[in-house]
Order: sequence, then structure tokens, then C-alpha cells
Amino acid sequence: MFKKQDFLMDISVIIPLYNEEESIGELADWIIRVVDKEKLSCEIIFVDDGSTDSSWNIIEELNRWKPDIRGIKFRRNYGKSAALNRGFDLASGEVVITMDADLQDSPEEIPDLYRLIKVEGFDLVSGWKKKRHDPLGKRLPSKFFNWTTRRISKLMLHDFNCGLKAYKNEVVKNIEIYGEMHRYIPVIAKGAGFTKITEKVVNHSPRKYGKSKYGLERIMKGYLDLITLTFVSKFGKRPMHFFGLIGTLLFFAGFIIAGYLTYAKLFMMAYKMTERPLFYFGLLAMVMGTQVFVAGFLAEMISTNSLHRNEYLIEKMVGDKSGDN
Repeated sequence: MFKKQDFLMDISVIIPLYNEEESIGELADWIIRVVDKEKLSCEIIFVDDGSTDSSWNIIEELNRWKPDIRGIKFRRNYGKSAALNRGFDLASGEVVITMDADLQDSPEEIPDLYRLIKVEGFDLVSGWKKKRHDPLGKRLPSKFFNWTTRRISKLMLHDFNCGLKAYKNEVVKNIEIYGEMHRYIPVIAKGAGFTKITEKVVNHSPRKYGKSKYGLERIMKGYLDLITLTFVSKFGKRPMHFFGLIGTLLFFAGFIIAGYLTYAKLFMMAYKMTERPLFYFGLLAMVMGTQVFVAGFLAEMISTNSLHRNEYLIEKMVGDKSGDN
């Protein structure tokens, strides 16, 4: 459980990245200029998700220049959710801000995001890229995805997948993300009891360097994770309520059929019961009902154990304040 603490920084900025060597230095310098102007203390945590270019060398150089720029390098590419989850673990700022490394998110938004958390008291502020500088093939799936997520989650945000978000430190310490769950962080936070969630229109710039890593595969993974999130949020702690109910209904339906056939054979002189399709349907319903019920029982047992989904092989770290790097 989260405990109150003396925060080391006003702000922790977490930046997951993959092959963004051209923009890292420029982004770090921009963030520092903004927070220094506001007289806020800030740490920047770059999480290198297995880059194959010189991104990590640049992060190490930035750390030598300014120790509050920290870095984590995964041994291979695990995905954005893994990078954010590890960054959340290390964040020591009272307000945690996430942004992408491609310079499409503006650090000029940081002061307003900080005030919405610190002064207005919101748990989470999600950026809304009202005017997007992305190709049509990326904007249209995003609109459909956001509409679907709003309908399912009942959380009225326009842009769930915007990388620019701000959180109370308490929020990031009490949620877990994996797979493609980073796009559902507001939904996860709401499910964890952090209900003071709002959005802010933010500037979105065209990509300055490199190319987008967005693809159709991410869309499919995102929707599969939405189904998973919806199921887990309702039944993750009580899987027997789902499987047990379905199993019981199936078995009861099969039992009623078996009872009817037995009555027909004994009192209505109906013969050749095993040749009727209804007999096999009833038998199948009882067998499947038993199996689903047992599956629910096993899921109930498994849900009491930790799944260790967020263990990643870290190759290097710089600026680790825990003293174990």
C-alpha cells in the first residue's frame, strides 16, 4: 500500500523511447529550460526500450552533464507499457509526467499539467491532441479506438492514447501496466479508485525526426488488451463469479434435459432416447458445465498468486538513486 513520503522532486518526467537518437538531447534541454523557468525541481527518466541506435550513448552523456537525468536500458524491446511501468517504479517526483520522445509532445505543457495535479487536486490529467499532425491512417483507427474505449469504460476522455499525461505519484505507485495497457492507464486508474480524472487540450507537433513505430499490429493488440482489461476489471479478483455462473447454468440445463428424458422413458414409454439429438445436447451441457466450473475454481486459486508479469532484463542504468546500479 502506498505510504506518504517526502518527495525528492517536484516533477518526474518519464520518457519511453526506441531509436530516437536525434531528438533525445533536444528534448532534455527543452524540458530543463521549462522547469527552471518555473523554479521547479525535476528529474528526467529516459527508458530505452532496447534501442539499436546510439540512443543509450546519448542518455549516458546527458547523465554526466546533469545527474538528475536518469536512464534505464532494457536488454531487448519489451514495449511502451513495460518502459512506463519501470519508469513509474523509479519516479520520485510528487507529480509524474509522461511524454513521448519524438518531440511531438511539447514540454511547454508541463507547468499547466503540474498545476492541475498539485493545485486543482486531480489524480490524473490526460492530454487531448485535438488537432493532430498524424497521417490519416493513424488518425482514423485512433478515433474508433477512443470511441470504443469510452463506450466500454464510461470514462469520457477524447484521447486515451495521448502519451502526454500527468499523475499524482500515488497513482503510478498503485497501478500495473503490461502488454499494450499503456493506452488504458486512465481506465486502470479509475478501476483502482482514482476517480478525479480530467483532460487538457495539448499542442501536437509534426514528427521532426525519424518515423513512427505505429502499425496495424498495435491496433489489434490494443483491442485484445481492451477485452482483457474489461474482463479482468470485473472478474480478476473473483473469476468464480464468471466461470462458476456459466458452468452452473450449463450443468443445470443439461440436468433438466436428462430429467425430462428419464421421465419420458419411464412414464411416457418413449424409447431410443440415446438416438435423440436432445440426449447428446444434455450430456454435452453437463460435461461442459463441469469443466467450466472447475476452470473457475482453478482461476480463483491462481488469482491469489502474483503473476510476475513485469520482470524485465535491464542491461544498464545511469543515475540510479537507490545505490544498486
